[in-house]
Amino acid sequence: MRYYIITGEASGDLHGSNLMKELKKRDLNAEFRFWGGDLMLEQADNIVRHYRELAYMGLVEVLQNLGKIIRNIRFCKNDIISFKPDAVILIDYPGFNLRIARFAKQQGFRVYYYISPKVWAWKPSRVETIKTCVDKMFVIFPFEIDFYKKHNFDVDYVGNPILDSIDNNTKSLVSKQEFITKNSIDEKPIIALLPGSRKQEINKIIPVMLEIIDQYPEHQFVIAATSGIPADYYQSLIPDESGIKIVYDQTYALLNYSFAAVVTSGTATLEAALLNVPEVVGYIANKLSYQVGKRFVRVPYISLVNLIMGKEVVREFIQDEMTGKTIKKELDRLLFDIEYRENMLKNFSELKKTIGKPGASKRVAELILKEMNKVKYNEA
Repeated sequence: MRYYIITGEASGDLHGSNLMKELKKRDLNAEFRFWGGDLMLEQADNIVRHYRELAYMGLVEVLQNLGKIIRNIRFCKNDIISFKPDAVILIDYPGFNLRIARFAKQQGFRVYYYISPKVWAWKPSRVETIKTCVDKMFVIFPFEIDFYKKHNFDVDYVGNPILDSIDNNTKSLVSKQEFITKNSIDEKPIIALLPGSRKQEINKIIPVMLEIIDQYPEHQFVIAATSGIPADYYQSLIPDESGIKIVYDQTYALLNYSFAAVVTSGTATLEAALLNVPEVVGYIANKLSYQVGKRFVRVPYISLVNLIMGKEVVREFIQDEMTGKTIKKELDRLLFDIEYRENMLKNFSELKKTIGKPGASKRVAELILKEMNKVKYNEA
């Protein structure tokens, strides 16, 4: 069968690649065309756009690139018509993907959505679009089941794909000594810095992170970078004398050998928790985007850890609250307050029970093929 898959972010590239791998196991004639990244390219070579060209976040950034976004949407519609897929599979990236869902459904294509737009956080009106345009929705957070049920839409909870990624990657992790040697890191306890995967996040977060490094001489700071961002971009934000090391595409290894982490809100907050790394979470958006966004956001937390647990497990500092001073105060507790640290780790253990077991990508592949085969049987 022919699959047209669209994602516009690094995390979607990861989950998309795992889904493609599982589809290939079950469909020996699988043919893909996709918008994604390097990991999806390892599964198939028919890429349309790399997510580096698509990752705009925040009102201001979207407005600045509106012309390019509109051209991409127009091109995507024509490309789907040309490819004639048996299924259009959309992964997160709602601003773009919901427009494509509406178009694909109107054209008679089967539409599957993996990793729901965060309609429970803002723009709940999008649920009506989803109900009209999406044949099957596969959600990754337990609380999303009840949310959609209130809107009379049945969804499939498949577990969280981050568990798959962690399970796959930790099996092949190098030893701590190999990691240290490979990256020229010394023996001091590591504090991981995860500044995000988009330039507009990185250039706001890293300067704040840099404010605290001189205050921890017994520790070392290591930045988790992605090769999707040019190395000279990171270097332009980090003074040579800072002594901060940068490792590329080794986030799980870095977290696995870190004592604590400072994390930009996003998927990484959940990854750190599932790898048992006590963390402090922060986020700084464009000022206008933040002022507009806070009027519409309907959730009490920004980190996935707190959202899933329904309480504050990790401290969050948003916008002006995220300073060197606030980060240091919380980091001190993570490093030196044993009772506080152990309580956070205990909550992480409960989090793992709530999320469930690995296998999300496998379950999504099976459900898509089951539904598609059922449709073909009914049409025969």
